[in-house]
Amino acid sequence: MTTVTSPDKKTQLPPTVKDPASAIMIRALLDQFGTLERYQQKYGEIFYAPESSLFPPNVIFSNPKAIEQVFTADPSLFEVSQQSNAPIRVLLGDRSLVLLDGVEHKRHRKLLMPPFHGERMKSYGRTMVEVTKEVIDRWHVGQTICIRDYTQEISLQIILRTIFGLNEGKRYDLLKEILVDWLAIFNSPLNSFFLFFPALQKDLGALTPWSKFLRQQRQIRDILQAECGRRRNNPDTLGEDILSLLLEARYEDDQAMNDGEIQDELMTMLFAGHETTASSLAWSFYWLHRLPEVGQKCQTELSSLAENAQFTDIIKLPYLDAVVSETLRLNPVVVFVGRQLKAPFELMGYQFEPGTLLLPSIYLTHQRSDIYPEPQKFKPERFLARQFSPYEFLPFGGGNRRCLGYAFALFEMKLVLATILSHAELELLDNRPLQSARRGFTFTPAGGVKMRVKAIKN
Repeated sequence: MTTVTSPDKKTQLPPTVKDPASAIMIRALLDQFGTLERYQQKYGEIFYAPESSLFPPNVIFSNPKAIEQVFTADPSLFEVSQQSNAPIRVLLGDRSLVLLDGVEHKRHRKLLMPPFHGERMKSYGRTMVEVTKEVIDRWHVGQTICIRDYTQEISLQIILRTIFGLNEGKRYDLLKEILVDWLAIFNSPLNSFFLFFPALQKDLGALTPWSKFLRQQRQIRDILQAECGRRRNNPDTLGEDILSLLLEARYEDDQAMNDGEIQDELMTMLFAGHETTASSLAWSFYWLHRLPEVGQKCQTELSSLAENAQFTDIIKLPYLDAVVSETLRLNPVVVFVGRQLKAPFELMGYQFEPGTLLLPSIYLTHQRSDIYPEPQKFKPERFLARQFSPYEFLPFGGGNRRCLGYAFALFEMKLVLATILSHAELELLDNRPLQSARRGFTFTPAGGVKMRVKAIKN
C-alpha cells in the first residue's frame, strides 16, 4: 500500500551514509558485496545516501515486505533514473527496454515478450544442446580449462544463433570476433570504470579502453544495421530467430520497430543475456565440484532420465532446478533493482521525496539469515524444502520490470549444465573459496574457475 504525503511534511530519513560519494562509488566498484555488507552491519537493513554529482539520493534495503511494496506499487509512481542509468545508456543505447518507462515501457515490453515464450523455446532448446556439444567436443582428457571461457563461448554462440539468427559465414565470424574482443574490455574491473565516470569517457587514442569500446560498439551496430537491411530487403531470409521476429513485429497501431530500436534491444539481449548466463553457469560448475555430494545428487538425477528424455523433462528436474536457484541466490550477477520516485512515497516508516532512487538489494536480500539459514553456504535443498516469494528470491528483479528473458536464461542454464555433466567428467582445480569479480555491471567468479577434464563420456 502506497502512502502519499503532503509536500510540506518534514521528510524522515533512514540512517545516512556519511562517506563522500566518490569514496562510496570507488569502494563499490572494487568490492561491491563487501561494501554492502559493511554498510548493512553499520546502519541496518535500510540505509540512505544523499544526492551527489555521481548519483541521486538513494536508499538501499532488503526487507521483503518493503520490496513487495515497491514491486506491487503503481508503476506510474516511478521513472527511469537518467543519472544512475547513464552508464547503461552508454552500453546499450537510448531505446533499450531497461531505459524506458511508463506507457512506452509497457508498449515496448508487450511487443518483445512473445519470442521468449511458447513453442519457440523448443527450437531454442535444440540449439542450446547442439552448441554445447559442439564446444565440448573439442575437449580432451587431461586438458586444463577455465570453465567461464567455455560457458561464455557457449552462451555467445547461443545468442548469435537464436537471437541474431547467424549460424556460420562471414557475418557470423566477424560479429563473433568483434563481440569477443568488445566483451574482453570488461575482463579487468578497472577497465569498467569509464562506464561510471563520465570524465573518463574521452578519446585519448586508439588503445585507450573508452576509444576501443566506442570503435567496437560502432562496428557491432554497423553489422546489425546491415543485417536488418538485408532481411528487410529479402523476406525469404527471415527465420525463427528473435531478430527476424522483431523485424516482423508490430505495435498495436501497426507500426514496426525501427532499426535503431531493434539494435538497442539486440545489444540489451546480448549483454544482459550473454554475460549473466555465462557467469552463473561458471558458478554452478564451481559449486557442483566444490561440494561433491551436490554434484553426485545432480548426476544421479540426470541418470534417472529416460534415454529419449525431452527438454521439458530436463528443465523439470527438481534437484537441477534447486542447484540453479541456489547459484542465483548465493552468487547474483547483478546487485540491485532500481526504481526512481516521481511522487512522495512511504517505505518502512520513512518518507521519501520525488527523485529518490529506491534500491532493493538482490544480494542483501539473498543473504538474510531469517529467510535463508546459513546464507553463506551453498544448500540447494533449501529450494526443495520450501518455495520463496518473489520478494525473497529475486535474481531477475521483479514487478513490471522483471527481466524479460528470465525463462530463456533458466532454460539455457539447465540444458547446458545437463549436457556437459552428461558428456564430460570435470575436476575442480580452484578448490578454494572464490570471490566475485566485477565485469562492467555484472559479477563473475574471480579467475573464471579452473578445471581439468577427467573423462569424456559417450
